[in-house]
Amino acid sequence: MDLSIVIVNYNVRYFLEQCLQSVFRSGQYLDMEVFVVDNNSVDGSVDMVATKFPQVKLIANKENVGFSRANNQAIALATGRYILLLNPDTVLEDDTLPKVISFMDSHPDAGGLGVKMLDGRGKFLPESKRGLPTPSVAFYKIFGLSALFPKSRVFGKYHMGYLDNESIHQVDVLSGAFMLIRKETLDATGFLDESFFMYGEDIDLSYRITQAGYKNYYYPDTRIIHYKGESTKKSSINYVFVFYRAMVIFARKHFSHNNARLFSVLINLAIYFRASLAIMVRFIKRLFWPLLDAALIYAGFYYIKDYWEHQVFMVETTYYPPVFMTVVVPVYVLLWLFAVFISGGYDKPIKLFRIFRGIIIGTLTILVIYALLPSEWRFSRALILLGSVWSISSMVITRTLDRLFRNKRLRVEEDSNKRVLIVGEGEEASRIANMLKQSGSISFIGLASTSQHPPIGMEFLGSISQVNEIVEIYHIDEVIFCAGEVSSETIIDHMSALNRQDVNFKIAPPESMYIIGSNSIDTFGDLFTISINAINRPVNKRHKRLLDIGITLLLVISLPAHLLFISHRKGLLRNMLSVLWGQKSWVGYIPDTNIEKLPKIKKGVLNPGDVLKRKTLGKDTLSNLNNLYAKDYKMENDLHIIWKGYSSLGRRDH
Repeated sequence: MDLSIVIVNYNVRYFLEQCLQSVFRSGQYLDMEVFVVDNNSVDGSVDMVATKFPQVKLIANKENVGFSRANNQAIALATGRYILLLNPDTVLEDDTLPKVISFMDSHPDAGGLGVKMLDGRGKFLPESKRGLPTPSVAFYKIFGLSALFPKSRVFGKYHMGYLDNESIHQVDVLSGAFMLIRKETLDATGFLDESFFMYGEDIDLSYRITQAGYKNYYYPDTRIIHYKGESTKKSSINYVFVFYRAMVIFARKHFSHNNARLFSVLINLAIYFRASLAIMVRFIKRLFWPLLDAALIYAGFYYIKDYWEHQVFMVETTYYPPVFMTVVVPVYVLLWLFAVFISGGYDKPIKLFRIFRGIIIGTLTILVIYALLPSEWRFSRALILLGSVWSISSMVITRTLDRLFRNKRLRVEEDSNKRVLIVGEGEEASRIANMLKQSGSISFIGLASTSQHPPIGMEFLGSISQVNEIVEIYHIDEVIFCAGEVSSETIIDHMSALNRQDVNFKIAPPESMYIIGSNSIDTFGDLFTISINAINRPVNKRHKRLLDIGITLLLVISLPAHLLFISHRKGLLRNMLSVLWGQKSWVGYIPDTNIEKLPKIKKGVLNPGDVLKRKTLGKDTLSNLNNLYAKDYKMENDLHIIWKGYSSLGRRDH
């Protein structure tokens, strides 16, 4: 047998389905076997593989045994001349497998091989080729020198940035996302080290391959899509700890005692440095725009006030008291920013209408409060109106400059949904178009034919060779390729050629209800048939949080009355604190049902089942209630559930 492919899966059913389809398409003329080792997924992965891919040799673990041990389970049973360790979040080109087998056959010195990897936008992933993380290389990587000088032969060794991405090279380390290994090499080196639960095992095995006298090759003559690129992981604090701890295990195993100690010190410094950096970056990302807006509005107000004093009132001294700038204006700014936040002005993608709406709401609120204040606190309605004009102007200017700098388009309309281009024709393209229409979240759907002479009966904007022009002319936000009609090579070619940050690429597997895309498996594939008004939309998350706070404050104000009617008084107080601190929500999913596929929300005190609590409901019915709640969120639904479950607001955790 030529090839044994091993895929370890954990709760990424829809990525796995797409991966397997690309594997069997690429290896259709090879003598190969495919293993899927499932680490106790709860998303239906095992049933999907058994039903749709009966030719797969399935190993269903009853616990998550980790990446290394799961791979070893299949490697022990493999009979191929070559073993391919493959991530489930990958898509192969149609000729990937024949090409890599041919290369290995013609290079007997090759023990392992990796390929050119692209993320979900067609961008090259630097981890396609890596150097050995010696103490010096680790130091350059940890403290950012490798990022500052990626092409340097000294500082850029971690990702070997000085090597041409389009040429074949001998490298130190292969990526575990696609790692082709000669079976006889594995017999010499041994299998993956199970000391590594996740991360680091590919570095360890790559090093042992070279120690056994073989070479590792980077082979860019074929490409794969790898959705979980490094850029999507490195901001995770948990990733920082797990990855760098794996480096410590590697150092202790392979370096001398002194070097291992030095490496351990560096790694511990890296953990705290990277964790602190991740927290700081997350903090800056969340507060950057509000802080910038506050600073600009306040600074603008200072000059507006100064102009009003000298040009309108014609006074040389200060007309307004110091309290105006130290207290009143900051309150104005906070009210405007809060109104913009509530209006969705800080949600992505940025939509200028939301900013306009927020400032107008904030201005009206300020004017109402102004009218109710005593005369000594009413300074000038004109300044409020001028301040609102400046607030809108400054926000529009900063967003426009940001979008122009990033080469992205601004959206001025209130609720401009996605403009989608489907690349395909026939029944498959029609099926995808109908899915999108049912979702209600698409404002424009265009078709691009896969041939130069489109079939009669369907209206096409152009052919697949004109995708770039169609995207530009029709301001397309998302391109969906019908995988059953477009080869993986063609898809990757177009992703790489377009290379725009404001356009998403997605792939629709044949006959699947899911459309897979994004740069990371942490961002789930889109199920357009249930995304009508999903609970995880930023505006719905914000409304749900505000409702939680509002209900809690109402309970606090009238607490004595509620203690008479609600059982478990201590539980009520505990739940109020948990909701106020954001640990819980008053309404969540029904527990003990299959909620892993639904958008993540906080654990609820009550749930949709409380509306029908006097009836005995089966698990399927409970799951359907959760689905309905998640796909079409409304604040009134939460209020109805709270009303019906009022006596259970003191409920303890299930």
